[in-house]
Amino acid sequence: MEFKFGGSEINQRTVLGHPSGLFVLFFTEMWERFSYYGMRALLVLFLVTTVIDGGWEWERADALVLYGWYTGLVYLTPIIGGFIADKLLGYRKAVVLGAFIMTLGHASMALEGITSVFFYLGLLCLILGNGLFKPNISSMVGQLYKTQGKEKDAGYTIFYMGINAGAFLGILLCGYIGEKVGWHYGFGLAGIFMFIGMLQFYFAQKIFGNIGLQPKKTNDLDDVVEDSIEDLEENIEAVKDEAQSSRVVKDRMTVIGIFAVFTVFFWWAFEQAGGSMTIFAADYTDRALEGSAAMTFKIVNSIITLVPMFVISWVLFLLFKQTFGSYAKSNIWLGLSFVIIWGIVLWMLKREFDADTSEVPASWFSVLNSLFIILFAPVFSKIWESKFNPSGPVKFAIGLLLVGLGFGVLAYGAMNIPEGAKTASVSLMFLVFAYLLHTLGELCVSPVGLSYVSKLAPIKLVSMMFGIWFVSNFVANLLGGLTGSFIDPISEEYGLSVFFLIFTVIPIAAALIMLVLTPMIKRKMHGIK
Repeated sequence: MEFKFGGSEINQRTVLGHPSGLFVLFFTEMWERFSYYGMRALLVLFLVTTVIDGGWEWERADALVLYGWYTGLVYLTPIIGGFIADKLLGYRKAVVLGAFIMTLGHASMALEGITSVFFYLGLLCLILGNGLFKPNISSMVGQLYKTQGKEKDAGYTIFYMGINAGAFLGILLCGYIGEKVGWHYGFGLAGIFMFIGMLQFYFAQKIFGNIGLQPKKTNDLDDVVEDSIEDLEENIEAVKDEAQSSRVVKDRMTVIGIFAVFTVFFWWAFEQAGGSMTIFAADYTDRALEGSAAMTFKIVNSIITLVPMFVISWVLFLLFKQTFGSYAKSNIWLGLSFVIIWGIVLWMLKREFDADTSEVPASWFSVLNSLFIILFAPVFSKIWESKFNPSGPVKFAIGLLLVGLGFGVLAYGAMNIPEGAKTASVSLMFLVFAYLLHTLGELCVSPVGLSYVSKLAPIKLVSMMFGIWFVSNFVANLLGGLTGSFIDPISEEYGLSVFFLIFTVIPIAAALIMLVLTPMIKRKMHGIK
């Protein structure tokens, strides 16, 4: 019997029109992103917090440099992790091993109070585990579908929503517990859900059939035939590519290089979210709310927390209906994770409503990125499908313009902060509007880059070009941390507003250059749209 989807017979049972296995991956990725973004939200705050309050009391510059190296290296290790999975482990073992290593990393960071060695060992485990986990779970999503059409695109869209749901909850809850209860509890909570995500994947992995097994274990007759067909198709495509003039190939590779350079400018600015923007939230923003303002925040915070929780819980129920009989252990672990998460959510909301005043956690503002993506991604999707869909270079320019304008809002908000001031009480709305503009910019840039790499690169060089793309993200994150580390000397001599103006002017200048280059870029694409 021929199956509609890849994987086992159980995987043919659908949830929201998609194979059940997609939602096994959805929840695995959700808990991994919960752990990653939960820890990321705490990292700089923990390092710069005073020893009396449980932190390490680092200088801001040192904290931001470490942040830059950490967020940069997580883009390099997936290149190695993907190679290891392709040649040795297979996707499934790589995902489980990566998740286990990251669990150890979070557990190690939770022990930072014993010795600093545990903290650095934890960061190393997170970097290495991410390299095994991140590229391979994404690859499994694609293999669930036998066609390259809208069904697969929709599947990746659902998977992307799992990423943002995990990021949203991780920042919200790990950030809250880390700041309000204790840093090691925040780090530890991230590890708990990484561990549960690993178990629910491990006990349900047979739903994927032969997808993601070690290379040597997929050599039955069906796989041989399938691999032979794929090899034939690749050879045909390779012949086509070789038949193209060297000028066309060279031009298209040049376009990839241009996009890679400009993506550095975007993520260099955007990744200030966990660095200098978090410091601005912690030390320069009026987060203490009273009276009607406090009550408004409590209500809004409850709504934006409970609505996603109900939606995700409903998806969980649909998955239970289709898979519990066959994969009870996986579902039990997944159900346990939601019992825990609901308990923490309700405890947090009750604790906030019982307080007379409310102080917005500095990490809370990072939640806005995931929230705005969830709200605006469908809108952008409709625009891209309409007659108003701009070309790739124009989308890139718009994204750069928006991220620059977001920092323009912060520069304006910081105008009245004196040079060298270590604290201030700027309205929190400046950060809200900055995150809104940055997220709209992300929706213009993020879907474009990887799509154009896959379209423009010759088939034999696709993997290499994706590797180069990851390297550009590494450079962007590292430079972002290094640049952010100058927040104090620049603020002391010129003011905090000037510091944010740097991240305003450079992306906007890059956007204008991209617009000027657009006609040339479109010519060098030679028909690729």
